[in-house]
Amino acid sequence: MQNNTAIEVNEVHRTLSLGGRELHILRGISFKVAAGEWAALTGPSGSGKSTLLGILGGIDQPTRGHVIVDGMDITGLNEDWLARIRNVTIGMVFQSFNLIPSMTAQENVEVPLYVSPRRREARQLARKMLEQVGLAERMDHLPHQLSGGEQQRVAIARALVTGPRILLADEPTGNLDSATSKQVLALIQQLREQLGLTVVMVTHDPRIASYADRSLHIIDGQLVESPVYSGAAL
Repeated sequence: MQNNTAIEVNEVHRTLSLGGRELHILRGISFKVAAGEWAALTGPSGSGKSTLLGILGGIDQPTRGHVIVDGMDITGLNEDWLARIRNVTIGMVFQSFNLIPSMTAQENVEVPLYVSPRRREARQLARKMLEQVGLAERMDHLPHQLSGGEQQRVAIARALVTGPRILLADEPTGNLDSATSKQVLALIQQLREQLGLTVVMVTHDPRIASYADRSLHIIDGQLVESPVYSGAAL
């Protein structure tokens, strides 16, 4: 029987020791994201939403609780397994793009394929993915020769070139103007439909959250009743 749940979060806590006291970043968060759904993690700065996204991506580990991604409990897995999951199952996009300055757009997109079984196809797959995000004419450009929106398109292509089923995006339009933000969000929606992606996106902006099917609102590390956003307009 096919599992229609892409992500399941069960009673996740994240605590840090700071100056001899316990700092509770996440306090018992539980939710599910269906396969193919676009969910927004919303809330004010410091609410814990980016920490939660990092846990979903295996970059951080919960202090307590479990995270199941694509049917696998990733809690407590060693770094080798987590790296494999990030390379195959999860793609991640960040506000700051994180492109390698000395590499062309195509070379940046090829990077995740260097540790993939499909590494011999890296050039072909990278070019195809860049075409899919509308950068067929910009493949040989370095990051500093690209606009902010183009750099984020390269970052999205890099995140998806290995064929993951889940895209995690942390404030993906945070460094972009309103018009470019709208274009990037429309691209994510288009790729979601074309590739059958599940998307989880962190944002503090209600206008950005309105593109998602559902918002999960976090305040002080706890999931609270989600506000209703509609209109998908910037």
